[in-house]
Amino acid sequence: MLLWILATVLVLAGIAGVFLPALPGTPLVFAGLLLGAWIDGFQRVGWPTLAALALLTVLSLVIDFLLSAVGARKMGAGRSALQGAVAGMVVGLFFGPLGLILGPFIGAFAGEYLAGRDLLRAGKAGLGTWLGLLGGIAVKLALSVAMVGIFVAAYFW
Repeated sequence: MLLWILATVLVLAGIAGVFLPALPGTPLVFAGLLLGAWIDGFQRVGWPTLAALALLTVLSLVIDFLLSAVGARKMGAGRSALQGAVAGMVVGLFFGPLGLILGPFIGAFAGEYLAGRDLLRAGKAGLGTWLGLLGGIAVKLALSVAMVGIFVAAYFW
C-alpha cells in the first residue's frame, strides 16, 4: 500500500510540476507510473506500454523546449526574456494562479526591458515568451494526462 501511495504522490507531484518550474513534471509522472508497474512485477503494465510512456515523456520535454524557444524567438526575445520569464514564474508562485499566469509575461518583459530594449520590443518579447511557455504547459499537461490514461487502460484491461 505504501508503494502505491508513493506512486500516486509522484504522479501528482509530476502534474503539479507541469505548472511549477522547480519540478520536472512529466518525468515525475513517468516515475510514478513506472513504480506502479513495478509494484505488480510488470504483469499488468508491461514494457511495451512503459516504452510508449517513456517516449511521451521525452516528447513532452522536447516540445516544451521547442515551444518556449520558438515563441520567444518569433517575437524577438533574447536570453534575458527567457531568464526573466522563469524568474517571473517562480515569483508568481507566491501570488497564486494569477501570479502563475502573469509572472512569466512580466518577467520576460522586465528581462528584455532591463537588457536595454524599448517598451514595444520588450512587450513583444514578453508576449512571445509567455505564449511559448503557456503552450509548453498545455502540451505537458495533455501528455501527462494521456500517460495516466494509458497506464490506467493497460492496468485494468
